[in-house]
Amino acid sequence: MGKVSAVYRSVKKGERNRLDQPALFIPEFGLEGDHHGGRDQRQVCLFGRDDTDQIKIISGAGLCTGRFNENITTEGIELFKLPLGTRVKIGETVQEITQIGKKCFGCEIGDENGKCVLANEVVFTAVIVGGYIKAGDTIAVLV
Repeated sequence: MGKVSAVYRSVKKGERNRLDQPALFIPEFGLEGDHHGGRDQRQVCLFGRDDTDQIKIISGAGLCTGRFNENITTEGIELFKLPLGTRVKIGETVQEITQIGKKCFGCEIGDENGKCVLANEVVFTAVIVGGYIKAGDTIAVLV
């Protein structure tokens, strides 16, 4: 079982605001007021805290950190290791993993083949059951 470390809303591309109050996630849409909301099956973006900490440590010129604007920062769970279609309970919501990884745009942290390990650990979900999520909520894999 994991937990929510932080919740962010992207008002416009490349900009996000940390939400200190519970955030409403809407079925078939995503986070209320988020500019990514309503997009096909990539309604919510989740990224592990270890990964975001790694980005902060290695950030520098040419690093594509702006490409990792997650809605939910997680800890204690590696969602990217779960199969597509897995449902997870996050706070009051139920979400389904619809995509694992995203396109690597290339920067100084890529491996010798130009692939970004971090890009492989981004998880996208679709909101099945809506509700509120806040920092500290649990994340559980549903069987």
